[in-house]
Amino acid sequence: MAELSGLTGLNPKVIQVLNPYCQDMIAIHGENLKSIILYGSATGEDFVSKRSNVNLMIVLGEVTQASLKNSLKAVAKGRKRGIVAPLFLSEEHIRRSADVFPIEFLEIQENHVVLYGDDPFESLEIDRSNIRLQCEHELKGKLIRVRQGYLERGLLKKNIASLLTESLTSFIPVFRNMLRLVGEQLPKRRQDVIEKTAERFDVSPDPFVKILRLKEGMKVPDARAVDGIFADYLTELDKLAIAIDEL
Repeated sequence: MAELSGLTGLNPKVIQVLNPYCQDMIAIHGENLKSIILYGSATGEDFVSKRSNVNLMIVLGEVTQASLKNSLKAVAKGRKRGIVAPLFLSEEHIRRSADVFPIEFLEIQENHVVLYGDDPFESLEIDRSNIRLQCEHELKGKLIRVRQGYLERGLLKKNIASLLTESLTSFIPVFRNMLRLVGEQLPKRRQDVIEKTAERFDVSPDPFVKILRLKEGMKVPDARAVDGIFADYLTELDKLAIAIDEL
């Protein structure tokens, strides 16, 4: 059995699911496996047992259809325990994609744990001039998808609540990088990111904090209250879309 690194300080529930999963990946890919990287909320204080996902990146020397197929059973087993289907990337793909995914790669570079192998992000150079354009693209694109999602799910309050919590997760990295663009120190906790973004760009943090509470397990309020949160959410997102355009 291969020895994993970086487990000290992780949530015990995360460690419990990671160990067998990583051992499976090591056995499946052998020498083609270069790294297993843990990123996202499972690396820190924002992890909520039974609610937060465990996000992994599997770095291979070469990603082929066969390597994906060989991983199917392990991935299916992991999904039942809260490990979402991992990102499968090659070392070369990471090196050649830093200009295309500056937000994603910076987020991982600044908040990840190497469980096995080498750290592909240690020496990765990311041109920060690409950040503003991706922030604008992500924020405006996700805002459009939130509106579309409301049209698809809006007849049931639990569906709207689900849309809110899912979308907020995807906005947090954008908020962090908006703060990065204006030279602010970057908080690690999601609520701190929300509050600092709201303060810096003159929007209300209230709908974002309420959605965060839903994500953390707060009981979903009645349909009228959920609709109100959604309306306020759209209003503040619109303001942030204008703010990123004006940077």
